[in-house]
Amino acid sequence: MRQTWTRAFLWIAVIAWGMLLGAKLFDLQVLVGAWSASPPESLRLLPYGPNYPVDTGEFFIPSSAALLVSTLGALIAGWRTPNHYRILLIVSLAMIFATLILTVLTFWPRNAALWAVAQGRPNAVQDPAAIVHMVRQWVMLDWVRIALGTTGFLASIRAISIPFPVLAEEMKPASLPMKTAYGIGIAIVVAFVIYFAGNV
Repeated sequence: MRQTWTRAFLWIAVIAWGMLLGAKLFDLQVLVGAWSASPPESLRLLPYGPNYPVDTGEFFIPSSAALLVSTLGALIAGWRTPNHYRILLIVSLAMIFATLILTVLTFWPRNAALWAVAQGRPNAVQDPAAIVHMVRQWVMLDWVRIALGTTGFLASIRAISIPFPVLAEEMKPASLPMKTAYGIGIAIVVAFVIYFAGNV
């Protein structure tokens, strides 16, 4: 049963990783390439404006949620696997979690600042050199997200492409400190998901 659940979650993770990574590469090369071409003038092409009828968040948000749930599910179901296999499950979960944290802490504030410039708000950054620097930082950090995604994608592909290892049924029960650490880790993931969903 654990093998079935682990592999089911892994299939969802591999599909979600592939979709998200492909979409992010398209976004960076095409959409970001347009609005970052010659700031501040090109910022009028930022997504979600009055002339932009598609909300890309409608794709990225549910796909990211599915990926987070599937990687967490794969790790929980496959926890009794040997270390060499479990580390692949941990890496995949860690990469989507790190990507979402990077998005919240780094991209959301920059998005707000860029939108302020695009809309000509009084409190927006006025120095053209500072605006160009902010856009270049945004693009560089987006490549970091792609690197994280590629790492998570490869870890999931590796985990699903090798034979499922024999479960260590005779593993000793986790100690109280380890159970506490597991509980805290899961609580952090759940709290972050609630925070993320409440602020998108």
